[in-house]
Amino acid sequence: MPPGGLTGPTAADVDAAAARLGATTRVTPLRHNRRLSELLGAEVHLKREDVQTVRSYKVRGASNFIASLRPEDRAAGVVCASAGNHAQGVAHACAMLGVRARVYLPRTTPRQKRQRVQDLGREWVEVVVGGDLYDDAAAAAYGDAERSGATLVHAFDEPRTVAGQGTVIREAVEQLGEQPDVVVVPVGGGGLLAGTITWLAERHPRTRIVGVEPAGAASMVAALDAGHPVDLPRVDPFVDGAAVSRAGAVTFPIVRDSGCEVVTVSEGAVCVEMLALYQTDGIIAEPAGALATAALPELGIRPGEKVIAIVSGGNNDVTRYAEVVERALVHEGRKHYFLVEFPQEPGALRRFLDEVLGPDDDITLFEYVKHNNRETGPALVGVELGSPATLPELLARMEAAPPHVERVPPDSPLFRFIL
Repeated sequence: MPPGGLTGPTAADVDAAAARLGATTRVTPLRHNRRLSELLGAEVHLKREDVQTVRSYKVRGASNFIASLRPEDRAAGVVCASAGNHAQGVAHACAMLGVRARVYLPRTTPRQKRQRVQDLGREWVEVVVGGDLYDDAAAAAYGDAERSGATLVHAFDEPRTVAGQGTVIREAVEQLGEQPDVVVVPVGGGGLLAGTITWLAERHPRTRIVGVEPAGAASMVAALDAGHPVDLPRVDPFVDGAAVSRAGAVTFPIVRDSGCEVVTVSEGAVCVEMLALYQTDGIIAEPAGALATAALPELGIRPGEKVIAIVSGGNNDVTRYAEVVERALVHEGRKHYFLVEFPQEPGALRRFLDEVLGPDDDITLFEYVKHNNRETGPALVGVELGSPATLPELLARMEAAPPHVERVPPDSPLFRFIL
């Protein structure tokens, strides 16, 4: 039972939410995916929430919450805090339903996202930018709600929001036309997973449900291990749509009591999957949108099983693709970094290229770390291998070469300055 007197939603609440959403959301497609089906020997279908009205499923929970408010609460307006998809969902829902909103964004929110929230909300939404962190924006939104009487629209930790998110799987199963064997869901605060559990537990209880968190922000796994929600000491912000430091007080009991699986996937694996979705499937997924499909190869999917994986969002900034490619190459073992003590003499770099690098290897980064008048100077060298299998040969040649070479492993503190 969720705390504070709140009761979790039921499958009937999800059904009721689906009936409310017609004016504010669209029915997104369920598409068979050939690449993943052939890889797993299963029947994999992707629920494409990346083509939702605001390119994310978040609009479902926000719309159901706002649409279910009493007339007097609608008149008082709503507030929310977000740096991304939730803000856009609230803005769109308010414009469609004629409810005034103030959306609090931290100053770190990119300008294009600020503009997108304003464009979606039009005259119904006031964007308030302040504070350096999401927590600052959240505190401002809570304070606004207490002072003004406006209703706070939480991104995931509210039963009406959870019921709205549950319409994703309800819709997908209806499109599939039969019970799925496995459903794989990305997890941030747990709203989408809790909604999925709520509906499937009553309608298709034999379906296996798997939640997937980024390894750098595994708040639901931490909560399950501790027996209650806990604050993560550090959150990797790369998978920003799921970078939540604490699982929800409403969502956690639903996940815990269901006994469903919650696994983690590395940020590097997410990047590899983002590129595969783009290059092979023509899908532009944000990092959180690739969580579910990134985990599929590790889930022990049996041949012939019918699998639904949710692509939760497609609000990806094109400027991030350089980092996505970099992280993918490191994860696949094709990109490596070294500190090389080059002798300060003509031809030193040429000898390194000729004697150390393999025929299919490339130097992708070369920067002197410190210029000095000593006989040697350290350089940071990035090497992209033609094949990850050739790394032992490269390391052997480096060991035999005259310059002193020190490898920079991905878990080194120095790596923070590269990625």
